[in-house]
Amino acid sequence: MLLLRRLQYFKLLAADFGAALLAWVGFFLLRKYLLHELDGARFTKSVLLGLAGAATMVATFWTLLYALLGLYGDVFRKSRLSELISLARVSVVGVVVIFFALLLDDGVSSYRVYYKTVSAYYLLHYSLTAVLHTGAVSSIQRLVRGGRIFFPSLLVGSSSLALNTFKELRRTGQHLGLRLVGFVPFGEDIHADLADELPAAGSYQQLPALVPALQIEQLIIAIEPSEHRRIQEILTLLEGTPARISILPDLYQMLLGSVRVNHVFGTPLIEIKQDLLPPWQQVLKRVLDVVGAALFMLLASPVYVFTACMVKSSSPGPVFYRQARIGKNGLPFNIIKFRSMYVDAEKTGPALSSDHDPRVTKWGRFMRKVRLDEFPQFWNVLKGDMSLVGPRPERQFFIDQITQIAPHYRHLHRVRPGLTSLGQVKYGYAETVAQMVERLKFDILYIENMSLSMDFRVLLFTLKIILEGRGK
Repeated sequence: MLLLRRLQYFKLLAADFGAALLAWVGFFLLRKYLLHELDGARFTKSVLLGLAGAATMVATFWTLLYALLGLYGDVFRKSRLSELISLARVSVVGVVVIFFALLLDDGVSSYRVYYKTVSAYYLLHYSLTAVLHTGAVSSIQRLVRGGRIFFPSLLVGSSSLALNTFKELRRTGQHLGLRLVGFVPFGEDIHADLADELPAAGSYQQLPALVPALQIEQLIIAIEPSEHRRIQEILTLLEGTPARISILPDLYQMLLGSVRVNHVFGTPLIEIKQDLLPPWQQVLKRVLDVVGAALFMLLASPVYVFTACMVKSSSPGPVFYRQARIGKNGLPFNIIKFRSMYVDAEKTGPALSSDHDPRVTKWGRFMRKVRLDEFPQFWNVLKGDMSLVGPRPERQFFIDQITQIAPHYRHLHRVRPGLTSLGQVKYGYAETVAQMVERLKFDILYIENMSLSMDFRVLLFTLKIILEGRGK
């Protein structure tokens, strides 16, 4: 079935590429007609080869644009109407880019001709793409409804609510390709009718192991929405799972507008976000990280040299300090800083810094105020360990303590840690584990509202703090 799924992505890709290719060839002929150049046109071999090359280049551009804007995500659960609307919007963006890149300076003297050619290209491209793209989506939907493509799903819950959810999904789930393979009891209340219909897969504590063992791709949490602590416990266990997670909403959540129905036959569910940023923002965020870090290190190279000399002269020991931190997906990496403490400052074990920490050197105290000690971390950004903006990475020693109080701390490991964070600019450095937990709410808030504009605001706040010397 994996091969069949991959073929569907290729089918959609080929449909869009072919539509863009045909649209550009058609536009080439239409434009010559509008410019009254068609009668005397000679389609020599060189002209045809040039047209083929241009059409291939334009079709590649459109395919990449669709990919960056997320049109190839979750191809098995698409709505044809929403796809037509999305294509109309994306086509406007693409046509504008092509106009300024290829058509603006081509010798046309009348703006009226520009309006005609651009409008004609938009209509031609959108019409062809809409037909071929929708046809590909329809063929994928038929495979899903026919059961040739399906998603092994697990129901979490065992009460009457879980039974009603099972009946609803049995009636409507085929349209989304959901195939329930079992249920996971939660609590002592196990409805007999549910046990007759589905096998019990195991206890809810075994969920992290059950997902890969049963190749689960969808988890439906059918527990009373008012039982927030139980739901939070399950979500914490499932942190980092590749499976999609959905929760049954209550009326209050529906009124708040947090419930979305992506399919007219679908059961109303709250989807736990898997992709925190659209694909184009993910790519642009990484590009900005790399470019920003490289430029900063180049422009600030005299500052690096001066700071290194000051560190070396302030106290015996190395210039740089490396420390193991936990990054994205819980993977460890070595963070690098200018050393701001005396050597062997943590010989008695890990400890958090404070305002009047005797382990900090005099020069180190100044560096911390203006964040000079963190300048080497731009190298971590270049390597991909960190981002410019993201939750601050912590040591495993403190993470173990934090998660005992706030298990949802693991939520931060969904993204790259950052040089600066919303938690740092709104709360500041934490001197105790309790303060780390208090700061956590700001980092969770950042992740749930993650965007490039949010990153820009955090960077501006960080710059303000540096200029005011309010670091520590």
